[in-house]
Amino acid sequence: MALETTEIQEKLVATFGTAVFQFNQDRDIFSFEVSADVITAVILFLKNDPSLRFHFLTDLCGVHYPDNEEERQFGVVYHMHNWYENKRIRIKTFLNGSQPEVKSIANIFLCANWMERETYDFFGINFIGHPQLKRILNMDEMVSFPMRKEFPMEDSGRTDKDDRFFGRTPSNC
Repeated sequence: MALETTEIQEKLVATFGTAVFQFNQDRDIFSFEVSADVITAVILFLKNDPSLRFHFLTDLCGVHYPDNEEERQFGVVYHMHNWYENKRIRIKTFLNGSQPEVKSIANIFLCANWMERETYDFFGINFIGHPQLKRILNMDEMVSFPMRKEFPMEDSGRTDKDDRFFGRTPSNC
């Protein structure tokens, strides 16, 4: 019997109640939102439930929403896959903008170790309980997080992209 999105939703709601919400089927991926305080329990449940079997963490990434209210300015998005049924799900959790932190799932999925470090490195999201949460791609001395919206897109001192060098001036634009 094929795994249906209604079965996934029913099991999640029966187990976690209102901590799991905003269910949505978008093309071939089933999405829902989870309260940050139960995200590890939800992911462990999805992995260990004998009928759900989401044994593969495809991706984990951060998102910055500076225009959202303070409690929802950062998001962590998890993509999981059930290979047996070829079913994919997207799990979103939102975090506080002044102190974005969520529990690590590196002890559930070993591949999350690198993904969480990358998300920390670029967004500054703290993964509580991560075995080695430090920068992985940027310099250790860097104090900012380059994927946050407030990070400047380019060096303001650069002149190689100045409109004057391309014949674009106020008189001919």
